[in-house]
Amino acid sequence: MSFKADFHIHSHYSRATSKEMNIISLAKWGQLKGLNVIGTGDFTHPKYFQEIQDTLEPAEEGLFKLKKEFEKDLAKEIPASCKNEMRFMLSVEISSIYKKNDKVRKTHNLIIAPKLEYAAKIISKLNKIGNLKSDGRPILGLDAKKLLEIVLNVSEECMLIPAHIWTPHFSVFGSMSGFDSLEECFEDLTPYIYALETGLSSDPAMNWRWSKINNLTLISNSDAHSARKLGREANVFNTDLSYDAITKALRNNDLKAFEATIEFFPEEGKYHLDGHRNCQIRLSPKESIKNNYLCPKCCKKVTIGVMHRVEKLADKPKNFKPNQARPFYSIIPLPEIIAEVFKSTVKSKKVEQMYQNMLEKLGNEFKILLDARIDDIQKASNSMIAEGINRMRLGQIQIKAGYDGEFGTVNIFSDEEKNSTLGKQATLF
Repeated sequence: MSFKADFHIHSHYSRATSKEMNIISLAKWGQLKGLNVIGTGDFTHPKYFQEIQDTLEPAEEGLFKLKKEFEKDLAKEIPASCKNEMRFMLSVEISSIYKKNDKVRKTHNLIIAPKLEYAAKIISKLNKIGNLKSDGRPILGLDAKKLLEIVLNVSEECMLIPAHIWTPHFSVFGSMSGFDSLEECFEDLTPYIYALETGLSSDPAMNWRWSKINNLTLISNSDAHSARKLGREANVFNTDLSYDAITKALRNNDLKAFEATIEFFPEEGKYHLDGHRNCQIRLSPKESIKNNYLCPKCCKKVTIGVMHRVEKLADKPKNFKPNQARPFYSIIPLPEIIAEVFKSTVKSKKVEQMYQNMLEKLGNEFKILLDARIDDIQKASNSMIAEGINRMRLGQIQIKAGYDGEFGTVNIFSDEEKNSTLGKQATLF
């Protein structure tokens, strides 16, 4: 069966996350977005691990579903057009800060597991190393290789996947504290790394330029801190709905079982280019080199972004595509498209009204963004929203790229188009 999965999310026990990031809310928003499998996130946090056990029960092998008493209440909040059976996979992101080869390293790694007992064993081992109660994404003074060793010793069914691999401050290849190869980080255990998470500020095409990672599976996840951010990146599978089938597809980089990824436009990611946010300075890699990596306004060091880091390690030219490249689809979240048309914020009432109206008439968000006919979208919304989705599919957009923790800004329409008669009519709802 074909289904979409988002493995990397956070609970309400992680810092800077929404209170609605609980299992029941995730089950609701997963259906609205068009996901079928969601990572639980944060299973090492003791209170959240209990919440997982209180609200979920075993489903297909290695996956979990809402208990019936919660499912009944939730069904009332989901439009008939969006309803599907949600599944959960045990997952957690671990932050490791440690010294290796005379340099402080800061890496984030995603762990997935098929059984509560495996999760409990991982919790038990990590409890001896650091405080798991302080944050849903625990910060541990633990070498990433040692973390992988702990996970594998619990069970080789579990997987460790380096998270958002290019992010400057906390990733395996990050410019500030990362490594120049997987072998430098994981040493003799590198063969147990089967997949890499590309992160919001890069897409598969950028990663294809480095031949050293072209044999590995590239996955994309939302890293959501609020339920509405679910699925901003996701993975498309066509296999049995089970933990074993999913992880087998990842381990084997199977192009038939793992069909595609759904991506942010990488320029929208908040670390795509170099820059200095305090001075509102955005720089290309060439500009940073020309300025000796200093901000031209205050002369402090700029944050070296994802594009620059890819350029440094890449051994293939731009637009290089491996023979076994997996397709990917770049999207803009539907509320952002509606908000641009309405000249409003994504949280405004009129944007929310239009969003819910479109879901009821057309189906879940992925269906609208990727599959629905443009004329059907127009009937359910208006001509500007339909044209916005069409342009998104064609990649006909303008983005001021993100830098130094600042998200990029996307524009589909010009000011002239927004101020035209058609644009003014579109804002009336």
